[in-house]
Amino acid sequence: MKIKETRTKIIATYGPACEDKDILLNMVKAGADVIRFNFSHGDWDFHKRGMEQVHAINEEYGLNITILADLQGPKIRVGQVEGEAIQLVKGNSLEITVKESVSTDDKVFVNYDRLAKDVKKGEKILIDDGKIELLVTDSNNTDTVTAEVIHGGTLTSKKGVNLPHTKTSIPALTQKDKADLDFAVEHGANWIALSFVRDPEDIVSVKKLIGIGDDKLYLKVIAKIEKPEALNEMDEIIAVSDGIMIARGDLGVEVPQEQMPLIQKDIIKKCIKAAKPVVVATQMMETMIHSQQATRAEITDVANAVIDGTDAVMLSGETSVGKYPVRVIETMSKILTNVEKADLIYNKDLSANPQSPTFTSDAICYNSCNLSKEINAKALIGMTRSGYTAFMTSSYRPKAGIFIFTDNRKLLNTLNICWGVKAFYYDKFVSTDDTIADVIEILKVHNEVFIGDVVVNTASMPMNQQARTNMIKLTVVN
Repeated sequence: MKIKETRTKIIATYGPACEDKDILLNMVKAGADVIRFNFSHGDWDFHKRGMEQVHAINEEYGLNITILADLQGPKIRVGQVEGEAIQLVKGNSLEITVKESVSTDDKVFVNYDRLAKDVKKGEKILIDDGKIELLVTDSNNTDTVTAEVIHGGTLTSKKGVNLPHTKTSIPALTQKDKADLDFAVEHGANWIALSFVRDPEDIVSVKKLIGIGDDKLYLKVIAKIEKPEALNEMDEIIAVSDGIMIARGDLGVEVPQEQMPLIQKDIIKKCIKAAKPVVVATQMMETMIHSQQATRAEITDVANAVIDGTDAVMLSGETSVGKYPVRVIETMSKILTNVEKADLIYNKDLSANPQSPTFTSDAICYNSCNLSKEINAKALIGMTRSGYTAFMTSSYRPKAGIFIFTDNRKLLNTLNICWGVKAFYYDKFVSTDDTIADVIEILKVHNEVFIGDVVVNTASMPMNQQARTNMIKLTVVN
């Protein structure tokens, strides 16, 4: 099966618009590398059917499509409103209660029981992605907050609530999240996205809950950055996470919007330096939920994310509920292909950190990428069991193709989120020379390398111990 491939990976969100297997398969053909399952919507039966379809496509066509399970997290919402909608008028006083009730134009129910304890006078409450803005004027510290309507508007049921200046005490992982996490792991998820991460401990607690050991080396945790508190501990969060998602929806509501471009660039730069995959998400091609064409601004937004160096770009409503789930991936793929012709996205100016506990292996990966540039190598070939070599090699954004071989079959799908990485199953690992000859032959069969091409191999010696990478070897394909 012919599929469209780009170095920058495309994440597509599963939903009613693509639950038909043929549509899902056409999305994969168009260039979708990762299928995201958003546990904020849909029940387990719905997600199970989708995950089974992804597994079936992988099995039938020999692909490594990644499954990303995105946990809802402690999303604060208003409840049901009176009638179909209510009007909140600028200047009016409004009570916000945590006692469940139908919301009216003078009293609104919010599903966060600690709201009155957490918010303080003078703090803002934003509703519906900031379209409605309230200013807290009082709180009884128990169950009711009084606020003034600063920017009013129409409020409908279940709209999201943001507290940009409030230090909330709500846990990052709810009981629903814990149940969804168990479900996702049981049904073959490769990545778990944790919403509303505020500090490193949020990630650490999830990893402890999963119990990631040798049997779960394929399972990685990605931190969604959508709270201002996370920006204050960004380096520490990156250090304990396996990847980062810049969730520009909620983050763009809680920080001044004009700061978002530089925040995005800074996080991408930090992730590349730390060799952690980074995803840019939200409103990338939102116009195509209803239109067959993206706007020029959306096209430029996607292109700039690629130029900055993101591992993946993510589509949400565009593929989950949009009218054109296949066409939007085709459009995004064309943008990526065009930008990836430019030399400026390749060969990031990085170096191995002498303070790193894996400095020797890091240096091997770094120098293999430099060498591939100097000799115009066609391929960089690495061996891994944990995925580390793939993450590290990918972070340098080499122009040579990155081909990773592993005997950890489940890891094949996990690595498909990484920039430029193509993974293959291989479980022989006998002598160094025989293994190198074998994997080159596999790449020849897949038309990835040809006679006369120069390739750079990295591996650990002795090969059968599968220890940390300690070797570089140049090979001319014959």
